[in-house]
Amino acid sequence: MKIITIDAMGKQCPIPVVMTTKALEELEGPAVIKVHVDNEIAVKNLRKMADNKSMVSSEEKLDDHHFVVSIAADPESAAEESGETQADCSCAPMADAPENLVVAIDGSTMGRGNDELGKVLMKGFIFALSQLEKLPKTILFYNGGATLTTEGSDSLEDLKAMEEQGVVIKTCGTCLNYYHLTDKLAVGEVTNMYDIVETLAGAAKVIKP
Repeated sequence: MKIITIDAMGKQCPIPVVMTTKALEELEGPAVIKVHVDNEIAVKNLRKMADNKSMVSSEEKLDDHHFVVSIAADPESAAEESGETQADCSCAPMADAPENLVVAIDGSTMGRGNDELGKVLMKGFIFALSQLEKLPKTILFYNGGATLTTEGSDSLEDLKAMEEQGVVIKTCGTCLNYYHLTDKLAVGEVTNMYDIVETLAGAAKVIKP
């Protein structure tokens, strides 16, 4: 049987699950997918994904920071379950987006508590957003969120990928000016508060991480 190796060492949630899901989608026949990760949360998420797809999985601990999750995969079963949520993870890819979904991001961190953790979660959220089968129509950035669309942001690659697929990305001009980032905008367009209010008011659904 074909063996596929995925190196997800050092990858934050939900990247290991996304990488494995893509490998499953590309399968043309039965295979064993071996995913290398560096933490037990990733192991649990991968095994949960395998369980959701009715696939047999096992794990091997090579050392305290190196685990290998083996998944016996079949393309037919993968196709049947492709629409399901893939992992028990707060930053896992979301379900298909409704028409006119608007995402409003008002900070560079996600959640309250530790800012460093919050930055990791926000990066994971934007990456997961970019992996939706049906992307949001618009993403709004304001206040501290304005730093995510400017030079030096860790999320630029994901945001640019979504923009190329038609997602409208707008950043508050007043916020860019306040943070002295007006000339640093690297993706999307500048907007104003009236446009932000109109966009939110006309949305079928608004997500605010």
